[in-house]
Amino acid sequence: MRVLTGFVSALAWLSCTAAFAAQELSWDDLIPPGYEEPMPAPQSPHELSGMSEMIDESGDPAEQLNPAAPVVEELDGREVRLPGYVVPLGLSEGRVVEFLLVPYFGACIHVPPPPSNQIVHVISSEGIELDALYQPFWISGPMRVQRVESELATAGYQISASQIEPYVY
Repeated sequence: MRVLTGFVSALAWLSCTAAFAAQELSWDDLIPPGYEEPMPAPQSPHELSGMSEMIDESGDPAEQLNPAAPVVEELDGREVRLPGYVVPLGLSEGRVVEFLLVPYFGACIHVPPPPSNQIVHVISSEGIELDALYQPFWISGPMRVQRVESELATAGYQISASQIEPYVY
């Protein structure tokens, strides 16, 4: 009987743990089934030594491809984990605490922003060091299907980051 009770307890613990685990997403998961829109080809990385100057540029951003692209409503409220590149929007004490997460390096800075269903607005109390923005990151937290407009682009989703970690190839 004790073995059965222990087994049932272990199953209950595993099911609770699985229920709270973040759903790992790919960028394709943010596009509704059947919807297709061409994405610009990712650009090769540029010289990164001037990254801080690029962030401070005040030129007009390129026009976004589709600022009202359809989203996947079922993702609203889900705990997710998504990899991507950071486009800074807000700084606090040398750390980027508000940013756009995009699927490829240079989006919104060097090339036109992708459709809004390929941009996630992220707010983080932890933030990311400004010097680390050349690398991709995993962003985890609750996702909201929410349109967020910024000077650079319109995002179709928002994540309140509970965890940020470097993406390791």
